[in-house]
Amino acid sequence: MHITRYTDYSLRILIYLAINNDQLSTINEIAQSYHISKNHLMKIVQQLNVKGYLLAIRGKNGGIKLNRDPGDINIGSLVREMEDSNKLVECFSDNNHCVISPSCQLKGIFAEAQESFFNTLDKYTLADLVAVKRQTELGELLDINVL
Repeated sequence: MHITRYTDYSLRILIYLAINNDQLSTINEIAQSYHISKNHLMKIVQQLNVKGYLLAIRGKNGGIKLNRDPGDINIGSLVREMEDSNKLVECFSDNNHCVISPSCQLKGIFAEAQESFFNTLDKYTLADLVAVKRQTELGELLDINVL
C-alpha cells in the first residue's frame, strides 16, 4: 500500500498538535520541527481544519490546535479521507483501460489486501500514536516542552 506525502504530513501535524496539546501551535513551528516546507503544510492544515480535525484561530496570537480528542481521531478514517482519490491500481479507477480487467483476478486480490490494510489502521487512534510513555521522547524529537 502507498500513503501519499499529503497523508503522511497530515498525520505528522496531528501528532505534533497532540503532543503540544496545552497550547496553540503555528504552521511554522511544525514545519521547523519536521524540517519540511511551511508551504507544504498550509494546504494540509486548511483541509484538516475544514474536515474538523483541527481548529485554526486567526490573528496575532492565533495558531492551530486539535479540535477533537486524540482518542476520537481514527487513523483508518483519516487515511481514507486523505487518500480518497488514490487508487491502488488502474482497474480501481473510473478511467480503467486495462484490456484484461474483465477476466483478471488481481483486482479482487488487491481489493482484499487494501481492505486488510485499512482494517489494521482502523484499530488505532491518534491517542495510540502519542501514548503517555512516548510523549516525552516525541516532544524531545519535535522540540516541544512536554509537561
